[in-house]
Amino acid sequence: MKRLLSVCCALLLGGAAQAKPIEVASPDGRLRLTVEVTDRIDYTLRDGDDAVLGGEGLALRLADRTLGERPRLRRVSRSSADELLQRINPTKNAGVRNRYNAVRLDFAGGYALEFRLFDEGAAYRFVTSLPGGIDVMEERVRFTLPSGSEAWLSEVGGFNSMYEEPYTLRQLSAFGPDGRMTYLPVLTAEPSGRKVLLAESDLRDYPCMFLRGDGRGGFTATFPRVPKEYGPKNDRSLEILSEETYIARTEGARTFPWRVAAVAREDADLVRQELVWLLAEPAAERDWSWVQPGLVSWDWWNGMRLTGVDFRAGRNTESYRRYIDFAAEYGIPYIIMDEGWSASTTDVFRPNPNLDLEELVAYGGQRGVRIILWLTWLAVERDMERLFGQLEEWGIAGVKIDFMDRSDQWMVSYYERVTRCAAEHRLLVDWHGSYTPKGLFRTYPNLVNYEGVLGMEQGARCQPENSNLLPFIRNAVGPMDFTPGAMLSAQPEENRSTNSNPMGSGTRAYQLALYVLFEAPLQMLADSPMAYERERPSAEFIASVPTMWDELRVLHAVCGKQLVVARRKGTKWYVGGFTNNEPFETEIALDFLPAGRKFRMTSFEDGVNADLQAMDYRRRVRIVDASTRIPVKMVRNGGWAAVIE
Repeated sequence: MKRLLSVCCALLLGGAAQAKPIEVASPDGRLRLTVEVTDRIDYTLRDGDDAVLGGEGLALRLADRTLGERPRLRRVSRSSADELLQRINPTKNAGVRNRYNAVRLDFAGGYALEFRLFDEGAAYRFVTSLPGGIDVMEERVRFTLPSGSEAWLSEVGGFNSMYEEPYTLRQLSAFGPDGRMTYLPVLTAEPSGRKVLLAESDLRDYPCMFLRGDGRGGFTATFPRVPKEYGPKNDRSLEILSEETYIARTEGARTFPWRVAAVAREDADLVRQELVWLLAEPAAERDWSWVQPGLVSWDWWNGMRLTGVDFRAGRNTESYRRYIDFAAEYGIPYIIMDEGWSASTTDVFRPNPNLDLEELVAYGGQRGVRIILWLTWLAVERDMERLFGQLEEWGIAGVKIDFMDRSDQWMVSYYERVTRCAAEHRLLVDWHGSYTPKGLFRTYPNLVNYEGVLGMEQGARCQPENSNLLPFIRNAVGPMDFTPGAMLSAQPEENRSTNSNPMGSGTRAYQLALYVLFEAPLQMLADSPMAYERERPSAEFIASVPTMWDELRVLHAVCGKQLVVARRKGTKWYVGGFTNNEPFETEIALDFLPAGRKFRMTSFEDGVNADLQAMDYRRRVRIVDASTRIPVKMVRNGGWAAVIE
């Protein structure tokens, strides 16, 4: 691995009140960013000759001053990097190229703005070097886009959210300041066909950014304030009774989160880019080898309604032994014991009296299966260190923590405190009821998944119309606990999901393809052991799909409509594709295979009647090589999946 980082030049500007525009280009020269410093700080990002994004009035308003207001530029310094980074828990490629050109603007008053320009997009952040602590009252920016732009938004009425809203496509000119707002990421589509994904990275000790429409086709930033007073709410959260006047009380010398814009000339670029990961703080150099992501059998979605057994199903020792047996048979390394494993949601130091947790841990250990336990964030917060020490002593592999539903500074810091403490006790972390990824999964590799998505646990509310957007928006910023794997499939209009008979929208082949298309180091099998055993060919395919990858190829991509990808792990390739409510046909070339060799391809394809009965699928086996071209045909809300070995 070779790393190159060099400071190219530095320009001292004395006390100049303003300067000529400062420019920086991406390494390939296609993107150009211009920063103008007048009585405020603005930037314009261009792709070729086209302006694709503007940032107006960049500022941090503190309690006693505003950084960025009437700025005095002191120094401009430039740097670049070109290095291949090896990724822990890779969801796209084992190696990630970190190549950018950067410019830093230092201003009088102890602050700076850093800009990085990648071939895939741009990012900026504030850096301060102020003594003591500071109160941040507001972070200002107005994002501007070309006239006629639209955007996929996750609209919410306030800052408290489970981040499970569907995406709605809105004309930005009609998205006004008095309406609802949206959390990040946001995907904008410009009249030229170009798309820009707005996100943030390296979020630490600071609230999440939300966006409001400005009524002029752009966005303004808004942030939740720090809670001041809490009251009781329920067994899994607290009520915020009052708030401070500031959005963050923090150190005066620090870096602030990166504001990220991934620029996609074609939709496949959204799936390939890894800007949020690249801009996050790297993991500390320590032993992370104990972090072993993989598939996990999950009990909640299927309600533990086991059949064909001689015991009463439920949250008891016998039922969980059955889940362990299933996982062991299929080589699945984990099971999750969801809500109900403990004496209560608040008493998490005692298992419920119907199960013997010590016995289950030992039984799973004999069979190569470890246990992950569900917890509320409130229960964890009450006695975190002692609880995690107890879980480590019990031999628990990880925790699934739920119902945070906030992203103010305190809660963002809570995520890091918990993940860091979990790492000290060698526990994996899966965040549910969570905000969307902001880079912490790079800083702490034991953070293996986030929910923050309208996933399959929402039953009939989860439909391909929304799910097909996820690789281009939600999954584009980090891992995603969608919880796929329904063995009872239906076309969306016929989804009648219940606790006893949960259903997934889309065809059977669609469900199988999700394991290749969606990125999640800790990937669920949402259905019951019996459902998988009745559908053994499908189960065997799912159990074979890795959750970490060496290489990604995007073969076809139309945002929200179709996606076909090929992923490699070792010498095996997996192919997955889906379509929306319109049938789709294409042909894929297998030229990514090594030349001169024959391979066995096993595919799962929509049956001829899958548009009428979503359970209809066909399993095919054929011999292929690098010259083979495979016709792919999907019915509406259909899919296609294959393993090549």
